[in-house]
Amino acid sequence: MFEVAELGHKIKKSDYAAREPELRTNLLLLQEALKEASFPVLVLVSGVDGAGKGDVINQLHAWFDPRWLRAYAFGPMSDEERERPEYWRFWRAMPPKGRIGLYVGSWYSRPIADRVNKVISDAELERDLTRINAFEETLADDGALIIKFWLHLSEAAQKKRMKELEENPATRWRVSAMDKKHLKDYDKFRAVAERTLRNTSTGDAPWIIVEAADEHYRNLTVGQHIYDRITARLQNSQEVPAQPPHLKPIASPNIGTQISVLGSLDMGNELSKAKYKKQLARHQGELGELARQARERKISSIVVLEGWDAAGKGGLIRRIIPALDARSYQIIPIAAPTDEERAHHYLWRFWRHIPRGGNVTIYDRSWYGRVLVERVEGYARQEEWMRAYTEINEFEEMLTEHGIVLLKFWLHITKDEQLKRFREREKTPFKQYKITEDDYRNRERWQAYENAVNDMVERTSTEYAPWHLIEANDKNHARVKALRLFSERLARALSGNP
Repeated sequence: MFEVAELGHKIKKSDYAAREPELRTNLLLLQEALKEASFPVLVLVSGVDGAGKGDVINQLHAWFDPRWLRAYAFGPMSDEERERPEYWRFWRAMPPKGRIGLYVGSWYSRPIADRVNKVISDAELERDLTRINAFEETLADDGALIIKFWLHLSEAAQKKRMKELEENPATRWRVSAMDKKHLKDYDKFRAVAERTLRNTSTGDAPWIIVEAADEHYRNLTVGQHIYDRITARLQNSQEVPAQPPHLKPIASPNIGTQISVLGSLDMGNELSKAKYKKQLARHQGELGELARQARERKISSIVVLEGWDAAGKGGLIRRIIPALDARSYQIIPIAAPTDEERAHHYLWRFWRHIPRGGNVTIYDRSWYGRVLVERVEGYARQEEWMRAYTEINEFEEMLTEHGIVLLKFWLHITKDEQLKRFREREKTPFKQYKITEDDYRNRERWQAYENAVNDMVERTSTEYAPWHLIEANDKNHARVKALRLFSERLARALSGNP
């Protein structure tokens, strides 16, 4: 794979001086045009030690307007990062639409290093590469342009480069003991790198291997390829606006006598006031004790609350939080995305709030909006919400693999019960703000929403992140059931069996 990058490509200094000003001008003009585009650009600069990854990043900062450029470097994980899933730090470093992100070190660094150092097996490397392909596919499906460079040096060229750096007092610091160790493992590193590039060079995100022995050739090749790829994307793609036009809502299919998962629930479940008070106190006490143990052991939790309007999500939250330390939880209400959120992948705003070890995040509505309201109301195209099932499953798998306790509650009420609660809210001064015209309009699409919920449960209720459907016509029953389920899951996690 690397033979072509060991042929001795060079560019004369005079030729570089003649070509560089034009390339720089073109890149600045391109960057200006990109500001209005509906996609971000991710430029990954990877490769062997001594190949000049940092020099390339510096050169791109010199060519582009650095105010509209952001560079990200990923070294050893901080305590804050180790307490969250690995990809949390990558999602936080996503550029918005119309901007360029430069990555020196990326989601490839840890798997390659771990395999070279025998921390992981071949099978585990394959697992990591599969996850990388899924991650990049998720970004590309949302419109991101991913440009990946591998800067290559032959073993002889790498030795020469290391020697030059060490002999120069100004650059001696750049050669570490780890770099020298990697040089001894050159053949092993090359084999792992070749396997990695071969398995992750896809149509959406191909690898570009660049011979890096000559800095002029290296820099011009990288700059010209970035210019060509972004230009082609701007000219050839039929871009979708950042906020898609309102599409025709999805028609409800004729399901005849088919019973949905919601239709199978026993909505007659009730709990008397006396039993409710007793059981509420007991389960809040249990949850409080378990939550404190989880905080000490840095086991974090995420609670996802979905359900019909007026199903009681807010009331349930108010019964959960007395059991939690006020310093350890956050409640994230999810409404229509802001301009900043629309400029990123829809999962970006949820990754931002993943809790640190031992803390709790409660999402009042969640990433499931993509397959519920956005599907039914036509805010997302069919191919967007269809692929979201896979994206969500992969997201949740990463959370649970990290040890996070993930609970997903759907609070279900009947259509008649919802109407009753709407009318009660209209009569209660401090609840009137909760009722809008949209709430009544959404009732007209009840069946379409129920079909969407049925699909959601069928496609995203997994062994590692099952859905809990809660009969919520009786608020007492719903609150106690949810608290009990939360306590049970935390107890299992503390026992080592999440």
